[in-house]
Amino acid sequence: MRAILIIAALSVLAGCQSTQQIMDASQAQAMSIATRRAQFEMNCPGATGQVLSREEVPPVLQFRGTPRLEYTIGVSGCGQRGTFLVICPEDGSGCFAAAGRRE
Repeated sequence: MRAILIIAALSVLAGCQSTQQIMDASQAQAMSIATRRAQFEMNCPGATGQVLSREEVPPVLQFRGTPRLEYTIGVSGCGQRGTFLVICPEDGSGCFAAAGRRE
């Protein structure tokens, strides 16, 4: 009986991901969204991006809601630069570009 409990506990722990792992998993999608938006806004198909910062943000509603991952992504190309804020809910429902600023 004890062995079964230990195996069950290990299975649960193996299924849990750290915030770092979740952020790593969403980063490629966030980068793609920011880069595509920048390429369109800058009219620059060759623009490329890099992650400037990323952080986990608590839910908007204190007792319910989904924590969010926020990525600040810098994009440059064709003599232009811009930064884009991309938000990805931790529930995996998809990322979106929340704001952008061109320099």
